[in-house]
Amino acid sequence: MSLQQEIFDLGRRAHKAARCLASLSTEQKNAALLAMADEIMASEGAILSANEKDLARSQALPPAMIERLQLNTERVTAMAEGVRQVAALADPVGEVMREWVRPNGIRISKVRVSIGVIGFIYESRPNVTSDAAGLCTKTGNAIILRGGSEAICSNLAIVEALQRGGEKSGVPADSIRLIANTDRESIKHLAEMDRYVQLIIPRGGHALIEAVVSAARMPVIKHSHGLCIVYVDREADLDMAVEIVVNAKTQRPGVCNAIETVLVHAEVATPFLQKLAPRLAGEKVQLRADDAAFTQLSSLQYAPLQRASEADWSTEFLGLVLAVGVVDSALHAIEHIERFGSHHSDCIVTRNARTAEQFLREVDSATVYWNASTRFTDGGEFGFGAEIGISTDRLHARGPMALEELTSYKYVIRGDGQIRT
Repeated sequence: MSLQQEIFDLGRRAHKAARCLASLSTEQKNAALLAMADEIMASEGAILSANEKDLARSQALPPAMIERLQLNTERVTAMAEGVRQVAALADPVGEVMREWVRPNGIRISKVRVSIGVIGFIYESRPNVTSDAAGLCTKTGNAIILRGGSEAICSNLAIVEALQRGGEKSGVPADSIRLIANTDRESIKHLAEMDRYVQLIIPRGGHALIEAVVSAARMPVIKHSHGLCIVYVDREADLDMAVEIVVNAKTQRPGVCNAIETVLVHAEVATPFLQKLAPRLAGEKVQLRADDAAFTQLSSLQYAPLQRASEADWSTEFLGLVLAVGVVDSALHAIEHIERFGSHHSDCIVTRNARTAEQFLREVDSATVYWNASTRFTDGGEFGFGAEIGISTDRLHARGPMALEELTSYKYVIRGDGQIRT
């Protein structure tokens, strides 16, 4: 069987499983999710052993990628707990979003429904496998997973555990499938399979996203890179600003909601950088500064420090590197974010409500913050449970994608013999 035939067979089987899954009650889906969580815990040894194989093959990867790839007992437990949290959430499928009666007496309802089969393409993080499968099971969607080659052993072990758990409660194994072939051609074949797959969600770097968008014959919701920015306004509480910047950069620097740039108003650049520099130095953060910030930081003898290149403003460093710039106004900060940002998560720190509201209104990003760390852009932190990713698109979902974002809707019309004249 050719690779294309293999992928299309997966799609056909997933399509059939999706019809079965969509007919299950909330109680049946919840029971399956709890069984999946139990099976993850029961399979901890096999999952960690598989992960060790992946890590042994991946030592040449950047440290941020290895950190995303690595599993341990705590992370396996967190995977299981994430699935349990999804089981505890309200089921959006079947929700009546709106209903009304027309003058002729017909009753129209707008009802949430499952999407069908979702193709999910992602890199590095094996815990995403259980998050995505759990969310899709809850919403009655089958999922075809295509993870990166660096995590193939881990992903296979996790999917096998999920399938075993789901089958115990009547969820067909074909509703959660992983493409074991890591050849790039498998992505192309998946993206061309519009007969069986209703939606593609790519989550990863720019090259991966572009490859999927170019090949896809079905709708795509992009989960692209996170170039997040904090702007420290001239009316900011500088101590608060320091805490937000340090948290957003260093708490977990290799994730998409960590910041890559901090901009500061010229009127407060000196006192702010004096407060910020010792904290970042303690975390061993490398700084790439524009001319104004470079002068200030040089006088503070900050190291390591270098002048920012044009490319630094549009680079997702995914590590302890931070670009620092000085701007003359909130408007200039907004213009910088529009030019260099990724429309993921951006923040203003200020006491001025009018300036904050202008920033919140004019920055065109999926999530915008006033006086809070961008690290909160996360399905769990938003109260959604797990997430399948963070959409940087505008339609039909934006920001953390959880249960509601994995549904569509249909119109249900009830009458008693009306005909159109």
